[in-house]
Parts: sequence; C-alpha cells; structure tokens
Amino acid sequence: MLYGLLGKTLAHSFSPPIHAQLADYDYQLFEMEEEALAAFVRRPDIGGLNVTIPYKQAVIPLCDALSPVATRIGSVNTLVYDDNRRITGHNTDYEGLCRLLNYAGIDPRGKKAAVLGNGGVCRTVRVVLEDMGARAVTVVSRTASDGVVTYADIDAYADAELVINTTPVGMYPHCPDAVLSLSRFPRCEGFVDMIYNPLRTAMMLEAEARGIPCCNGLPMLVAQAKAAAQMFTETTVSDDKIEHILRDLTAALSNVVLVGMPGCGKTAVGQALAKQTGRRFVDLDEEVVRATGRSIPALFNEGGETLFREWESRIIAEQGKLGGAVIATGGGAVLAEQNFAPLAQNGRIVWLTRPLEKLATAGRPLSTDRGALAAMYEARLPRYQRFAEITVSNDRPLKQTVADCLHQLEHAPLLGAPKGE
Repeated sequence: MLYGLLGKTLAHSFSPPIHAQLADYDYQLFEMEEEALAAFVRRPDIGGLNVTIPYKQAVIPLCDALSPVATRIGSVNTLVYDDNRRITGHNTDYEGLCRLLNYAGIDPRGKKAAVLGNGGVCRTVRVVLEDMGARAVTVVSRTASDGVVTYADIDAYADAELVINTTPVGMYPHCPDAVLSLSRFPRCEGFVDMIYNPLRTAMMLEAEARGIPCCNGLPMLVAQAKAAAQMFTETTVSDDKIEHILRDLTAALSNVVLVGMPGCGKTAVGQALAKQTGRRFVDLDEEVVRATGRSIPALFNEGGETLFREWESRIIAEQGKLGGAVIATGGGAVLAEQNFAPLAQNGRIVWLTRPLEKLATAGRPLSTDRGALAAMYEARLPRYQRFAEITVSNDRPLKQTVADCLHQLEHAPLLGAPKGE
C-alpha cells in the first residue's frame, strides 16, 4: 500500500521520516498541480494520503465523508480509504495541537487567547482552544473580517494570557523576523509558535527571556503524524515514539555552537564533536576569510575590528539559519547582541572555558598582549554568560572535554521544547 504526502511547495517536510519510524509502510512524497489532484486521489494503488498546503480545502469535495472534527474545522489533512475505496477526510492536526499544548504544559481553560494569523492553521487552533475551554479567542490578522481584528487594534486585546502564532513570519529563511513583540501582551503566560524551522523563533526567544512557557510546532507535527499512522494501519502507536522522534528530529535540525575566548580550543573541540556526532563543522573565522577573500589580520589592517565584526555578524546570520552543524565562533562573536538570536535559534550555545595562561595567542591580533588579554576576558565575561546555556572546561585532554560536552548536550532540554522536558 502506498501512502503519499500531497503538496506543491514543501521545502522542509519531515513527514516521510516521521511516518517511516511510526509504522512499517511505504510512504512517499508527491508534488503536483491542482488540476491533477482528483485523478491522483482516486488512483487504485493509493492506500492513504496526508494532504498539505495548499490542498487541505481542495480535497474536501473528493471525500465521500468527513470526520466531525474535519467538518468543524473545514480542513482535511488525512485521507483514509476503506475496503470499498470510500474516502473519509480527517484532520489530525487537531490531535496534534491538543498534544502540543499538553506537552508544553499550557492549559487554555478559562484563559483569553490571541491567535496571530488567519490562515489554514488558525482554523484548527480556534476549534482546539474552544474545545479546551478558552474563555475567549481573538484572531489577529493584517486585514479585518468577521471575528478578526487587525494588528492596529491589538492593544484592545493586550490582556491575552495565551498567544499562538500561526503566521509564517520568522520561518526559514526569513529568520529571526517576528510578526510582533510579545511585550504587546504583558499578561501572557504561555506562547506557542507553529513554526518549527527555526527551532526557536525570535518570539520564542523573547518568551524564554521573559520566563514564559513556550514551544515550537514540532510536537504537533509528530503527534498529528502518529494519529494519521494509527488511522492508516488501524493499530495503536506507542506515545513513547513521539518523544524518540522529537529527539531525533531536533538533533538533526539543531547546531552545537561553541563560544569562548580566542585560543580556548573551539576549533579542536568543534572538529572532534563534529566527527563524533556526524555533523558538519563550521569555523566562522574561516567563513569570513572565504567570503571576503582576505585574512583576518588583513581585515583588521584594512578596516580595524569594526570591519571584521560587520563581516562576522553577516556570516553568523547566514550560518545560524542552517542546522546539523557544530559551529566554532570567533572569540568576540558574543560582543554584538544582534548575534545572539541567529546563533540561538537553531543552536545550543556552549561556553568553552580555559585558563588565560593556556590560551593560544599566535596569529590573533587582539591576544598578543597578556595584560590586554586579561582585560579582554573581564570585559567579555558577562557576554559569554549571557549567550551560553552550557559551560564546559577545556583544561584537560580533548577526549574528556568532548565527552563532557556531549553529556551535557544529551541531558539539556530539547531546543524549542518547554524547559524541563
């Protein structure tokens, strides 16, 4: 039996590997134009389909029946075929969002909720929030319509206690953009971003900084896939698989970012980590050299530290959008606050420490004077502390440093998941 994912533009679709782990069946991706939709859905070799944007409404007339949830939402993402080839349309995003809110520890009961965006996902969010007992649900969009307010009117709804972003603003490659600041909701006590690429959007990073429980959309993606798999196979899939898949996907999408003083060993440790974990290794200083065609000392001679920092931030913005890497930053990358979000959005930031007298100084324009080096460390210390989530000492054999780093990474919360998960 063939299970296909139907869609037109899916730059980052994780459904095939998710389903391959959830159940044992052939699951393939199909992309097509709308005029081919009806014939494809009726193909005799199709055993079940997941449907994605832009066809979640277009497949409804092709169904023989809709589940009650799909009828209420007005959107279908799963087609199940019976023995007589009758098609029932379901919406497993409903189960996925319920699971996400429970996973995040966010209870909508009795709360005022603001839903940002009025697209297809918003339909599911509204129904779920209503079913879970939200006191009021306000949809905010660029244009007003029945039951929808605009961003210009948002101050009238600033008492929202739960905020859910369903817009694509901040999604790769336009990250870390944000549709607005969470400061517009001073009473917010829970935030969900349906985006999962990057793993932590700018709004999620803001929520974390304010101590607001938050979560990305990846748990919903996995949970809805589990629900679909159970329908396809008419079997029960263990909930334990959701956590395993979340960890595997998050590991594949995330970066390990090393910060620390010049000469503390970020390159050596980074290369060893990359080799041991099968990740690509990125040295940001080398990327600056490659992009400019000039050595770092030459850049300093040409435009001073200012020119180098400008190029460094540009490279950080590019590399931080990508995942699956170990990234060794320059020693001063933490000096610019603008570098934090690009590094943190997909990265677990590790501060690599080493005694000053053991720092390598050869070829480092800012490290040749030991007195100046000590002053540099004192000035940068608060910045390393601000950026880092994990601290690892490199004052020991490389193998031990790498082992400690891997241990701490393994026991750290998932990127984009609630703290403590």
